[in-house]
Amino acid sequence: MAIKALRNFRLPRSLLGRMLLLTLLAILLAQTLSSAIWLSQLRTTQLEGLVNSARSMAHSMNATVTYLRSLPLAYRPLVLDQMRSMGGTRFVVSLNDKPLEMQVLEPTPRKQAVIDAVDQVLRQSLGPDVDMSVKFVSPQDLRIFNAGLKLDELPRSWAHFALTLEPVNPPVLVTQIKMAQGEWLYIASLLPQPYTSLEEEGLPALQVWFIVLSSIFLLLFIGVLVHWQSRPLKRLAKAARDMSLGEDDVQPVEIAGGSEVVEVGRALNTMRARISRYLTERGQLFSAISHDLRTPITRLRLRVELLDDEQLQYKFGRDLDELEMLVKGALQCVKDTDIHENIEPVDLNTLLDCLIEPYLHPQGNGRVTLQGRAVSTYSGKSLALRRCMGNLIDNALKYGKYAHLCIEDNKHAFTLTVDDEGPGVPEQRLEQVFEPHFRLAGQQQGYGLGLGIARSIAHSHGGEVSLQNLRTGGLRVTLYLPRNVD
Repeated sequence: MAIKALRNFRLPRSLLGRMLLLTLLAILLAQTLSSAIWLSQLRTTQLEGLVNSARSMAHSMNATVTYLRSLPLAYRPLVLDQMRSMGGTRFVVSLNDKPLEMQVLEPTPRKQAVIDAVDQVLRQSLGPDVDMSVKFVSPQDLRIFNAGLKLDELPRSWAHFALTLEPVNPPVLVTQIKMAQGEWLYIASLLPQPYTSLEEEGLPALQVWFIVLSSIFLLLFIGVLVHWQSRPLKRLAKAARDMSLGEDDVQPVEIAGGSEVVEVGRALNTMRARISRYLTERGQLFSAISHDLRTPITRLRLRVELLDDEQLQYKFGRDLDELEMLVKGALQCVKDTDIHENIEPVDLNTLLDCLIEPYLHPQGNGRVTLQGRAVSTYSGKSLALRRCMGNLIDNALKYGKYAHLCIEDNKHAFTLTVDDEGPGVPEQRLEQVFEPHFRLAGQQQGYGLGLGIARSIAHSHGGEVSLQNLRTGGLRVTLYLPRNVD
């Protein structure tokens, strides 16, 4: 499941989202490594302090053992009673005739380190052959005297102050040492702060809050910085899109942002001025060509009408018709791919309904079928898109008799496929049919410009027109128009 989720994960599309994601990953990695190193050093330091405290406690235990050994046997119980009556001592000490059996706590690395340190110190002082036991016991399972009395059954002044630390109630270190035959010295104690609980602590809450707050502030800072730097890029993208769609009133891009963005803005402004000048000169050139060519063609037609030879007149007229068709085709190509209109929201559903309405049969089994609907309006040139889709439908009806339209639309792109029932196009000529004046069926009327004009209009909207032969026969023409998603 985790691998499948990882495969389905996609990076954010925006620069801001990707920067925040990468920054978050970098922060998490850095904080994890630093926290792991810091926690490892902290635990090592705590373990060293714990072992040193255990050794110090063991030396105190050794002093207690030495003191009691120095007393006569009759005085030892009296001294212990006096110590219990005084209260507040560090150790709870008693003399028993046998070692007391108690439920031992589960061993942990820290408990074992304390037990090893105490055992080592006592054996160095009392001798390696001394009979003793060192173990940790829960306060609820603690027994102190031969009668097996629990801690709660004793007077509070005897042991509670030394062996309880409410509400924590940490484990109690119980050391039992054989003094003589039938005489066992019992010593119970707690480790000093901050090693009372003997548990390995995780990251302190203060450290966790520091990591969280520092990550949030850093992400906010990166987010503001990227948003501030990406605004000029968004202006550049909008200006480039407007310019690609042929907007007449595209203003120069405001120069702002970092040095790299400023350089791109200047280059775009220069390119915009050159393209605008080129389009103006091209329009003037074709207007002049149209005027200059139509005049001699008209004069030639008048002179042909004066010829007496009808056969010669027919030949000249046919050549003039072909010449005029080429001129009109070239002018139409320029005119249809350079429609000057403003970019506005276009209702593609209404546009397609108007295009296919003449071909629909009242019973719904006409030459054109339509599946799917556009989910929202498209920002583009209405007349240009109408000409583009109309050319695709006309081409399918002309060469394939039927046109089956299918729409797939989402927030990223609008896709229209037009399938016909014709013979298709040879694979080696799928791109060649987009060239001006190229026609596979020579008997068909027209200039052979429909697909070329459609592709040019799609390119001006940032899209594409592609061809594909269907396995069942026929040709599929796909119009892809990306949506301007910020």
